[in-house]
Amino acid sequence: MKNPPFEITQAMLADAAEIAELVGRLSASKRSVSPILRRTNRIRTIQGTLAIEQNSLSVEQVTAVLNGKHVLAPPRDIAEVRNAYTVYDTIEELDPYSVDSLLSAHGVMMRGLIDEAGMFRSGAVGVADSQGNILHMGTLSRYVPNSVEQLLSWVRDSDLPMVIKSSVFHYEFELIHPFADGNGRMGRLWHTRLLMEWDPLFAWLPVESIIHDRQQEYYDAINRSNLAGESTVFIEFMLSAIRTALREASGLKDKPLGKNAQNAALRRRFVEEFLSEHPLIHNGDLCDGLGVSPATANRILRELCEDGTLERVRDGKVWGYRLKAET
Repeated sequence: MKNPPFEITQAMLADAAEIAELVGRLSASKRSVSPILRRTNRIRTIQGTLAIEQNSLSVEQVTAVLNGKHVLAPPRDIAEVRNAYTVYDTIEELDPYSVDSLLSAHGVMMRGLIDEAGMFRSGAVGVADSQGNILHMGTLSRYVPNSVEQLLSWVRDSDLPMVIKSSVFHYEFELIHPFADGNGRMGRLWHTRLLMEWDPLFAWLPVESIIHDRQQEYYDAINRSNLAGESTVFIEFMLSAIRTALREASGLKDKPLGKNAQNAALRRRFVEEFLSEHPLIHNGDLCDGLGVSPATANRILRELCEDGTLERVRDGKVWGYRLKAET
């Protein structure tokens, strides 16, 4: 299989470097994770990945279900929780590059919920937004088995860092949409399983909970990648979510940059003054002008995009940023 279409950006490299540093720190200091923390994070993972699919149960209700207590909730929602817990509880046993293992996991995840549990879909499927508008059509059903097998083989054979190629897998898996239902939760499950090939700590890192907290960004990243015809935007989003989960596990906070508001204001002023003389600002311009690392520069630009100050545009093979036009 050819490389799926995407570009390696400075933002990716900065986040990947910080992720590697955080993984090394956690692996060295927390080699033995307490059973209580493991269970807590697993419950957060299950609640997060199912809530994205409109499951109504809270973290407290998921905990009660898994403790065998009666919960007043739709039977389907309770079944989804039990199925997901069974799959995540045996995640180490899944072969990350095996189609049979993927189908087996789907069979458990969707047991009693759909007729085609544990098998690729037999019909067409479209992905729609909340208004019912079709965003894209999944791969034709007759091509699904080969497409999934080729994708898994690419992940296995690629020399890219796992944190990047697992994100590529996640996007391409959703694009194929191989199952009649359960594609989102399976894509997130398999993303986690692939990351575990890099470091086992990802079995207990609730990345799915972070995605749920940033659910609209997740959908926007998928949609923007669909429009672009390549997964760059989605990869950047996933690396950001993984970094946030690792920082949380390390006891760090993803808070606004700067030691105080004055420092943040000085950084904003630098960006605005730079853009008064140049059409675009890049990651490297902040590194040179502010004396910060690429990761810090990337976070400054991301925050200024999120608050509506900047917008990101393609500048050749890299991303540039400009002042957002008032509407």
